[in-house]
Amino acid sequence: EESDRAHPLLSDPSNYRDIETGLTLVGIVGIKDPARPEVSDSIRLCSEAGIRVMMITGDARDTAVAIARDVNIFPPLEEAGNDIVKAYEGREFFEKPEAEQLELIKTGNVVFCRAEPADKQKLVKMLQSLDEIPAMTGDGVNDAPALQQAAIGIAMGITGTEVSKEAADMVLADDNFSTIVSAVEEGRCIYANMQAFICFLISCNIGEICAILFATIAGFPEPLTAMHLLWVNLVTDGPPATALGFNPPDPDIMTQLPRPSDEPIMTRWLLTRYCLTGLYVGLATVGVFVGHYMSLGVSLSDLASWSKCGELWQPGNDLMCSDLFQGSGRMLPQTLSLTTLVMMEMFKALSAVSVDNSLTRVGPQKNPWLMLGVAVPLLLHIAVVYSEKLGLSALGESFGLVPLSVDNWITVLKWSAPILLVDEALKAVGRLVNKERDEERAAAAAAAAIQGKTS
Repeated sequence: EESDRAHPLLSDPSNYRDIETGLTLVGIVGIKDPARPEVSDSIRLCSEAGIRVMMITGDARDTAVAIARDVNIFPPLEEAGNDIVKAYEGREFFEKPEAEQLELIKTGNVVFCRAEPADKQKLVKMLQSLDEIPAMTGDGVNDAPALQQAAIGIAMGITGTEVSKEAADMVLADDNFSTIVSAVEEGRCIYANMQAFICFLISCNIGEICAILFATIAGFPEPLTAMHLLWVNLVTDGPPATALGFNPPDPDIMTQLPRPSDEPIMTRWLLTRYCLTGLYVGLATVGVFVGHYMSLGVSLSDLASWSKCGELWQPGNDLMCSDLFQGSGRMLPQTLSLTTLVMMEMFKALSAVSVDNSLTRVGPQKNPWLMLGVAVPLLLHIAVVYSEKLGLSALGESFGLVPLSVDNWITVLKWSAPILLVDEALKAVGRLVNKERDEERAAAAAAAAIQGKTS
């Protein structure tokens, strides 16, 4: 370089015109700093997930638009058609009336070029005034106010300053936009698993309450004792519910629109759904209990006045009242009720691997921990039921349980297996409810977009 500058022809500026005359253009070399290859797919996923992306840059407008098209913030030229490109210089945008500014950022992706750090903070305030939940990325000292004000401030872990990291809620260790999208997917999965966990436990408890309530109202003997309820809540509910926290993400989790920030984890539909499943659990638990007595010739009216057996009515089939309501005569129907309840809760846990997707699409085998969480409590329950055959008869007696025959197990499955059909039917209804809700939101967004173009 020193030798080039020391060339005799270059030492005199008056020679520059002669040097640059008569040249032949051989070619043009351009230098491009391309986006990471995975970013375009990540932004496409954001669009499918209902997440809008706004790019704020100091580049010129044409450069910013070209980059935005490369990474799917704007559609490619061949697909753009007559769509208006929302790309504005910072000063140009903020000189517009405030109502127009809000209308422009209400829908779609937007690019802001020749922007200053203070513009980020203004945009965050505007988005929050529209009840949006903005996440802001930044790496410089000047980005700190916007990072702190945003709902989720995201600083860069490699190139970010310490000031930006302190102001942010989250630090990207790899400075990769795709990591943000992965975090969104993981967050949605965690929320869905919390929902599955809470709803599973609530629906199980609703079933137990219904069983006791129905039996009490009808005047039947209690189908479950306090020991049985304690066993269900501590042993057969806990492990499956915990394992639901390891459910994999649903296949369509990144095509669902964002839920409203004020939406409760137990929505009105989910509460209705689990009340219906709990209602069936209660009916089945009492039903198998009553069915056993009816098979012995005891009518519903007789069972309702069981305490007056021998006074108001007499059992048939050469049976005594003590054979029906004392000892093993009482323990067998209670064992049937408890085992039916346990089986239904295991079936419900397997079905809860996805809140809305069918078992044919998301099967329980995708969560090995759930399979283990169902197998262990079921084996423990079977061990207690057959403790007499294992030489631990005192254990079964303490729980008030007796061994079940093959016919008894068939009866248990007849009452418990339909919970899968009930849950699958309610899931199908839930998918329709969610589809209608998403269509309404999409229609509202489309109407807002059309209004923004015409205003």
